[in-house]
Amino acid sequence: MPRHKVTVIGAGNVGATAAQRIAEAGLADVVLVDIVEGLPQGKGLDLAEAAPVVGHDAAVLGTNDYAATAGSDVIVVTSGLARKPGMSRDDLLLKNAEIVGGVVKAAAAQSPDAILIVVTNPLDAMCHVALKASGFPRERVLGMAGVLDSARFRTFIALELGVSVKDVHAFVLGGHGDTMVPLSRYSTVAGVPITELLPAERVKALEDRTANGGAEIVALLGTGSAFYAPAASTYEMVDAILRDRKRVLPCAVLLQGEFGVSDLFVGVPVVLGRGGLERVFEIQLTPDEQAAFRRSADAVQELVDKLP
Repeated sequence: MPRHKVTVIGAGNVGATAAQRIAEAGLADVVLVDIVEGLPQGKGLDLAEAAPVVGHDAAVLGTNDYAATAGSDVIVVTSGLARKPGMSRDDLLLKNAEIVGGVVKAAAAQSPDAILIVVTNPLDAMCHVALKASGFPRERVLGMAGVLDSARFRTFIALELGVSVKDVHAFVLGGHGDTMVPLSRYSTVAGVPITELLPAERVKALEDRTANGGAEIVALLGTGSAFYAPAASTYEMVDAILRDRKRVLPCAVLLQGEFGVSDLFVGVPVVLGRGGLERVFEIQLTPDEQAAFRRSADAVQELVDKLP
């Protein structure tokens, strides 16, 4: 039985680390694509040379040519620019929309049955670009943000309570940014809601730290941004799809009335399997939670309205 094939577009830190995780797990052969000559080839060769040491047989190929990506089961899109000094959010939005639209169109032409996982920021808006550029149905266009945001929330909860992260479950809904909605009522330690384990002010502090999790890492690094956790989160989605695990994970998907939102990519819990989005896992929200979710969706809509 042939191995699965995953294309990772963008050979920067997130893309290369995601490729490493996928290959080293033996999950799929990986094609690493980038516009920069030599970059994907060098990183691909380096990853391939690690295989005898790590002990996997997955093939890793670096290339500038989308022909090599043909027949991919999953396409991960990490390519794009980081925000630079003097660049407005709108400048970043439009430039990355141009990049994502181009790479998705090229990759989708080679793998018309693939499932797209978008990682490039601003995440929710880039999902709209990918949907349009690919022409894929909503089930096969997903955004990776909620898995990462929930992982951060789980980390902070575990640190606060001094427990194993394995016993912590958390949900973060909404757009990928400071309007995200950490759902503390549904976030648990061994099944017990954290709202019963921590005072309200500590819960609020953990929610705020989660919403600013990416910015905290950027400030500490000075240059660059997070990539280990984003790559691990991307791997978790790829694994759920290729192994048909039916995982319930928070992902950005095109809502069609769920949670009171239509025609907009917003992070919600979904069932992920071999078909991509298999169903939205709709949960009951309190009026306050619903209002916060609506505000987050409105912030995403503002970005989408600026797309060409």
